[in-house]
Amino acid sequence: MRTETGNWYALHVKPRHEFATNGELTRKGIATCLPAVTRLRQWKDRKKLIDFPLFPGYLFVCVEPCHEEFNRVLRTPGALTLLSTVPGTPTPVPSHEIHSLKLLVEKAGDIDVYPHLTPGTRVRVRRGIFAGAEGVLVKKESHVLFVVSINILSRSVGVKMYADDLEAA
Repeated sequence: MRTETGNWYALHVKPRHEFATNGELTRKGIATCLPAVTRLRQWKDRKKLIDFPLFPGYLFVCVEPCHEEFNRVLRTPGALTLLSTVPGTPTPVPSHEIHSLKLLVEKAGDIDVYPHLTPGTRVRVRRGIFAGAEGVLVKKESHVLFVVSINILSRSVGVKMYADDLEAA
């Protein structure tokens, strides 16, 4: 039974092992978040919809902050390390970042990944399908983007929004 008690952590996995490692963690009963997008891939003879991890090489796990749980995660095939800003101590990912990321992945039709953005205006979505999500307001060319950053990965995802659907967080 997967539960979301504890803290979220970013897990670095072997290249192209995101889905397999996610499956193994799920079988162990560990709550995970593997944000993925479906893209159309074309070969010479066919086209096919393929799921791609939004953050290649990473997924998120929700565990209690203790060495036994960390070791349980790291003993999973494909798992490499839990990200940390202080050596030896995994750094939790704020739950509001995971919640906002899940909202964007579940409900956005077209989602893009951006390199880490310099902090801008923190905003919250007031209405619509993303209501309650928090992120940063960014202007790209002529579009207004609502961007959710996962700081520990130095990555962000964004969707086009109407500025009047946003309010200061």
